[in-house]
Amino acid sequence: MIDYQVDHDGVATICWNMPDRAVNVMNAGSLEAFGGCVDQAAADGHVRGVIITSAKQGFVAGADLESFPRMEARQAREQLRRTNHTLRKMEICGKPFVAAINGTALGGGYEICLACHHRIAGDEPGSEIGLPEVQLGLLPGAGGTQRLPRLIGIRSALPLLLEGKKLRPREALEAGLVDAVVPAAELLSSARAWILGANAKAVQPWDTRGFRIPGGAPMSPAGMETFAAASAMLRARTMGLYPAPLDILSCVYEGCAVDIDTGLKIEERYFLHVFGTPEARNLIRLFFSRGELNRLAARPRGVPAQPFSKVGVLGAGMMGSGIAYVCAAAGLEVALLDATPDIAARGKAHSAKLLDRKTADARDAFLARIHPTTDYADLAGCELAIEAVFENREIKADVTRKAEAVLGPNAILASNTSTLPITGLAEAAARPENFIGLHFFSPVDKMPLLEIIRGRKTSDECLARAMDLARRIRKTPIVVRDSRGFYTSRVFRTYLYEGLAMLCDGIPPALIENAGRMAGMPVGPLALADEVSLDLMHHIRKQTMEDLGAVFRPERGDSVLRSMVEEHDRLGKKTGKGFYNYPPGEKKRLWPELKNWFPYSSDQIDIEELIKRFLYVQSLEGVRCLEEAVVGDPRHADVGSVLGWGFCPAKGGVISHVDTVGIARFVGECRRLEARWGERFAVPELLSQMAAKGESFYGAAM
Repeated sequence: MIDYQVDHDGVATICWNMPDRAVNVMNAGSLEAFGGCVDQAAADGHVRGVIITSAKQGFVAGADLESFPRMEARQAREQLRRTNHTLRKMEICGKPFVAAINGTALGGGYEICLACHHRIAGDEPGSEIGLPEVQLGLLPGAGGTQRLPRLIGIRSALPLLLEGKKLRPREALEAGLVDAVVPAAELLSSARAWILGANAKAVQPWDTRGFRIPGGAPMSPAGMETFAAASAMLRARTMGLYPAPLDILSCVYEGCAVDIDTGLKIEERYFLHVFGTPEARNLIRLFFSRGELNRLAARPRGVPAQPFSKVGVLGAGMMGSGIAYVCAAAGLEVALLDATPDIAARGKAHSAKLLDRKTADARDAFLARIHPTTDYADLAGCELAIEAVFENREIKADVTRKAEAVLGPNAILASNTSTLPITGLAEAAARPENFIGLHFFSPVDKMPLLEIIRGRKTSDECLARAMDLARRIRKTPIVVRDSRGFYTSRVFRTYLYEGLAMLCDGIPPALIENAGRMAGMPVGPLALADEVSLDLMHHIRKQTMEDLGAVFRPERGDSVLRSMVEEHDRLGKKTGKGFYNYPPGEKKRLWPELKNWFPYSSDQIDIEELIKRFLYVQSLEGVRCLEEAVVGDPRHADVGSVLGWGFCPAKGGVISHVDTVGIARFVGECRRLEARWGERFAVPELLSQMAAKGESFYGAAM
């Protein structure tokens, strides 16, 4: 688990090498072994200095998160104290320690490095260094909030701690996180040379008499200015929904005002606080769920992996050009087809704009993989073609037939539709078993989710191969069953429509927007509706009304959408006017006339009630999707909601939010909301049954 040896010059090497683990992690067993090696080196009079390194491709990835769901607060406290005892012993035992960082060192792994007197990183591609615990709802618990500010200054350390930034070795050197970067082959020899050289020191700066934190202590003028600005920015960014960033800020403020040992005790107290929060539990669960989806846990078994070399993209508009970009970024040849050469060329130009930062050679090689065309014959040899044309059944059917005539018999044909049922679109295909939905999200180059929609006749082989493409282009796939709106569009629209319903209720639009953001959504519902475009929402509503006929049920908010589009010709951001005005070169502003068309209510407004409506309406629709087997697994529903439209990660996703509230309490609140605001808050039978049985979606597991 931890290899230990001493050479003839008295240089000891502690080498992390955990068996049966792809990466080294910090758990009870590995930390006990590591502590034993540190004790041995400290007690050995022959040892002049110690190198800490790894026998694996990475250094130490951090804490073993798999052990967290089973760990009680008492166990966490004991493990923290043992770890901090070991790291302090490294610092004050009188022997120089050097971290030879081969590969990634994150979280607790980098905290080991911080406790060393010198840090040397190997210059390896893909390596990352940092303290990303905040992204999991936690804070560094092995000295990270105390040593990093003392090393590089509070102002420089706070962004790394509060945002969880990960730096490449050269970036880490520039930021002061490491002392040197050397070729990977020279890492151990450089570490050994430092120990044997004249400059080796066995004392940390913060343990020397008269030490001052670079840039100023918390109570200095510079420190006060830093914390005042950080507090305001933190509140604006997190809306108070995430305990960890606030605790990190407090931890640095309090801990850096005292000596290092007292600071470590302060850090321990704050770590144990965030460790027990539902936000940390939700974020860690999301982390594991996304990892399982990225490993294609839901992929049908027995289907050989699909190697991709060439794909076709039908339609070079905003979505099609984005899909072409991510495919080319994955090394695939792309036939980008549209009606005219100019439109197809503009689709390729979209990729060129995204590549401005690349070197000329890399940029040219990238763009050479995208081939604009108007000829369907250029789709020959594609293992898969993705249709991304306008949301119109006739147009989609036409391109489907033309593409299928050229594609090989085993090729997959996919539609990027966000609303039209895949089974219906597959009727235009001669091989419906090879037809599937691949719903990308805009902007495609940045949004990590891929919603894979299985039609009624889609084969297991087609589904498996579509998931292989998701992995190839580095998208996180969720698998859903074919239905109107699928999963993401169906649930996401409830957020938009709740905002419209609030306008009908006489809620001032600025308050609606603020409540949406206070619920943890990245953008208010009215601004988001403008981004989607109001005429598209209106078109989809009318199409749904035609398709469903007598079954169609009007929604509160329909009148708002109809009024904005048909009476006021306000179509959204693309035309410069929607719920907001979009003056060229200026910030958007809410349309002042909204209060005339949707008068404000004289009733007192409860902001918490608005927040609850936004959260509950989305979670209820997510539960209905589970009940109807549109989504077969809560993990897909949660990951899809967070990555697809930005549901608050601290809530864990739309289903985890129900568990976090507690199903019995959630059901009671829904019944109250239904009585006041309407049947959209009606409790699904699945929830009623679970509440009666005392069940939950995830049980006691994290």
